[in-house]
Amino acid sequence: MSDTIETYPEIREAVGRLCARFPGSYWRELDRDMAYPQAFVDALTEAGWLSVLIPEDYGGAGLPLSAAAAVLEEMQRAGCNGGACHAQMYTMGTLLRHGSEAQKQRYLPEIAAGRLRLQAFGVTEPTSGTDTAALKTMARREGDHFIVNGQKIWTSRAEHSDLMLLLARTTPQTEGMKRTAGLSVLLVDMREARGNGLTIRPIRTMMNHATTEVFFDNLRVPAENLIGEEGRGFRYILSGMNAERILIAAECVGDAKWFLDKAAGYARERVVFGRAIGQNQGVQFPIAKAYANMRAAELMVHEALRLYERGDNPGAEANMAKMLAADAAFEAANVCIQTHGGFGFAEEYDIERKFRETRLYQVAPISTNLILSYLAEHVLGLPRSY
Repeated sequence: MSDTIETYPEIREAVGRLCARFPGSYWRELDRDMAYPQAFVDALTEAGWLSVLIPEDYGGAGLPLSAAAAVLEEMQRAGCNGGACHAQMYTMGTLLRHGSEAQKQRYLPEIAAGRLRLQAFGVTEPTSGTDTAALKTMARREGDHFIVNGQKIWTSRAEHSDLMLLLARTTPQTEGMKRTAGLSVLLVDMREARGNGLTIRPIRTMMNHATTEVFFDNLRVPAENLIGEEGRGFRYILSGMNAERILIAAECVGDAKWFLDKAAGYARERVVFGRAIGQNQGVQFPIAKAYANMRAAELMVHEALRLYERGDNPGAEANMAKMLAADAAFEAANVCIQTHGGFGFAEEYDIERKFRETRLYQVAPISTNLILSYLAEHVLGLPRSY
């Protein structure tokens, strides 16, 4: 395998052309109504961009993670919002790596064809947050079904997904038992579950992210929908987290590039006191610094991708890529608003919308503090802080 990362210029150009059909006015209207970008997701699905990681045997393109990163980066760079559908890129990996052949044959071709959406990921709970091992949702085996009771929160796209990957406890926690043991992954068919033990409640947030809380009340899930072995679900979820971190980082790099393009363009054109504001170092230096930080983050994303595709375990690199790219995007967002002055807060410029969207990635899918804790413990050898 090559030790360099393919940049996929053809994919980037094609994704850019598709995104040009969905200008700022499309996203602003959705943002006002907190509506799901159905037409955008349908177009991506029809073009095959959401199935690039699915092997060709199951109807996908069979491309590596760097191709998915290129797709998501270009979406954000074009001013669109991949948060409506990016989860399909990384949740599908759990099914692909750990599902049975029967499960893969049943679901992956349908996902690749766009007839099924695997967008919902039920992990976080109100009382446990990022302490995943402390989750309380229980799945009790009863004959050929699991009976699920509990609650999840921040389950984005649940209203717009057909399938959910659900992490639940199948073995009660007992003294001396490893905290991460006894957790299992179930594939929930939400089409059958709604109204039959599954309730979905939307949560309005500062950005249009289609997130929800979900409640399970004696929901019956066929035992054949267990992914992998019972009790090993935490490991299965962890195996997909590097990919998740890297793909989110690629999106943040795309956001940063969008903000920098906007800021630099406005600074060149805006004339005050008889000169372009970009001629002033007080304006140009913050833009240049944000660009340097974006490039540094982009290179860390490439390094994480290189290690991932080589078969290594880039835990540190994936986490650093996500943190640095999220920081770079937020810095570029602030610089873009400052460069535009009052116009940066005007809806029609799209900057305030993108500002709200990129702010999310300081917190999700993992907060900066937990990334720093990971690096302190696992890279620097410092005592565990939690």
